[in-house]
Amino acid sequence: MARSDRKPASVHTVPNREGGWDNKQGGKTIHHEDTKSEAAAAGREAAKRDRTEHVIHNRDGRISGSDSYGHDPFPPRG
Repeated sequence: MARSDRKPASVHTVPNREGGWDNKQGGKTIHHEDTKSEAAAAGREAAKRDRTEHVIHNRDGRISGSDSYGHDPFPPRG
């Protein structure tokens, strides 16, 4: 797969050990917010912009929700 054909990395909304919530993409922090809802909103916008997945985690690390904003097969399989 050519570099330009690669799907952008997913955006993950995760708790920050020092407080607040981060959005990470490709292992790098792209946003930091005080609340989970603020971070989730910023993460959603970043995922929409990059047409990728947005995965929201709980404080325990479990996934609490996810959405896809592009690169989906159409029509859906199944």
